[in-house]
Amino acid sequence: MSGAEKVVSVTGASGYIASWVVKLLLQRGYTVKASVRDPSLICWAELIDPALKGTLNVLRSCAKVPSIKRVVITSSMAAVAFTGKPLAPDVIIDESWFSDLAVWEKLKLWYMISKTLAEEAAWKFTKENGIDMVAINPGLVIGPLLQPTLNTSVEPVLKLINGAETFPNITYRWVDVRDVANAHILAFENASASGRYCLVGRITNCSEVVKLLRDLFPALKIPEKCADDKPFTPTYQVSKERAQVLGVKFTPLEVTLKDTVESLKEKNFF
Repeated sequence: MSGAEKVVSVTGASGYIASWVVKLLLQRGYTVKASVRDPSLICWAELIDPALKGTLNVLRSCAKVPSIKRVVITSSMAAVAFTGKPLAPDVIIDESWFSDLAVWEKLKLWYMISKTLAEEAAWKFTKENGIDMVAINPGLVIGPLLQPTLNTSVEPVLKLINGAETFPNITYRWVDVRDVANAHILAFENASASGRYCLVGRITNCSEVVKLLRDLFPALKIPEKCADDKPFTPTYQVSKERAQVLGVKFTPLEVTLKDTVESLKEKNFF
């Protein structure tokens, strides 16, 4: 079946990832029906209830429509990687990992809690109702922006190029927004796709990122000093095997960073 003969619904279509999903679907000839998030949702403590109820409301609607062949949900590595196990260079995270809510609750990280709860609820509901679901679990998503507003995941890059005196001692799980959007479409199109797909192109400490940014943009003021004197947080590994079998080809971090900064400049964010 060609793209022109298919109708796809995209929820939250004005968001960072979803706007790219819509763009790529339209380029492939799909008809896209889109819905957008309530712009009044601005408070982080208000994320959990809408994320959970919103996911289940969409799935309940899907359960009523026999013509729907597959549901692809956007989850997060937040729902995968944080089990309480120590993360070290010899650790390989894969799709069998599920985050422990107690880890996030202790830190009061509401977004992480909302993504974990929403994915758990989605798997329970789809299994009970016979819905074919695939979950995409991206790391920190960066890359060019289609929407006019700054999203949370790109903000760390903006801070590094916008006059910060120091860089944080954080290890990031980077992935290009275009790779994430493409993964959603591949998960929809490939009949063999199933389960979860971790999407992390590269894991680096922020110290490596500032070095890359200095090489890419020597005219910009990039911080040279870490915010603390502690040893750099450890890196670890996230399995790419399932994502690559799906057909995902990860964009090099250097390319993604360059395109991110140029997009931020084009939109006058710095």
